[in-house]
Amino acid sequence: MAERISPTLRRRRLAARLRQLREQAGLKVEEVARVVEWTPSKVVWIEGNRGKRPNPRDVRDLCDAYGVGDEREREYLVQLARDGRQRGWWDPYDAMLSERYATYIGLEAEAAEVLNFEPLMIPGLLQTADYARALFRGPFSEIGKEEAEARVEVRLKRQEALHQKPPLRLVAILDEAALHRQVGGPDVMRAQLEHLLEATKLPRVTIQVIPYGAGAHPSMTGGFAVLKFPEPDDPTAVYVDTPAGQLFIEEPGEIDRFQVAFQHLLGSAASPGDTITLLADMARA
Repeated sequence: MAERISPTLRRRRLAARLRQLREQAGLKVEEVARVVEWTPSKVVWIEGNRGKRPNPRDVRDLCDAYGVGDEREREYLVQLARDGRQRGWWDPYDAMLSERYATYIGLEAEAAEVLNFEPLMIPGLLQTADYARALFRGPFSEIGKEEAEARVEVRLKRQEALHQKPPLRLVAILDEAALHRQVGGPDVMRAQLEHLLEATKLPRVTIQVIPYGAGAHPSMTGGFAVLKFPEPDDPTAVYVDTPAGQLFIEEPGEIDRFQVAFQHLLGSAASPGDTITLLADMARA
């Protein structure tokens, strides 16, 4: 069983630690740039985890500038830089993935837990190939057949995280509307419902549906995903996909609001057992 390792998470971890070390050293970006003979923008993009991936020499130079004498920490940071320069399985698809979606995939690849709410469609981690294909090749889609198939491949490869070591913990809440929307037609939806039933058998997957009868709930305006990570130093992140583009939210106050909203959604949702009964009844209908 393959290990779940993500260069994206390694780069995020490295950027956060380097920023912390600079602040502990009491140095401003411009001061660091003068010491290591870089432009200030290079320091900014390394700390912001943007642009070119830092190499081990860059990290050693910054450790010298910040007075990091602990050889174990220096080697740990250098190893993060090495790991961060590796290619993720999603890199061959970069041309068709937005930067933020690629970042999301990279973080999801090593997340410990994802809390996902979707009001109108099945969560990507639980979609069948035919359901995903129907989404990408819908009547108003501008995506060609070849790219649509590549996007289906990406979606299915993301789902491998549910079966790898350690498996991703997924808590998915769906509005009942997502189950009734005939994406791809009745046969595709029946297979999708059966697939959801199979997914409920996975030990680290929980699916709950908010029934129509629950009325209004806290997230009527759209779906979101909360990503939690195995290391305590890796802060929780929230991903929101909108028609205007994807958003990453990493401010603690904003993240707290999404986590509270998710808890309210759990309170509105049917229990996992009742959800299984609902899915089974709809699959047989």
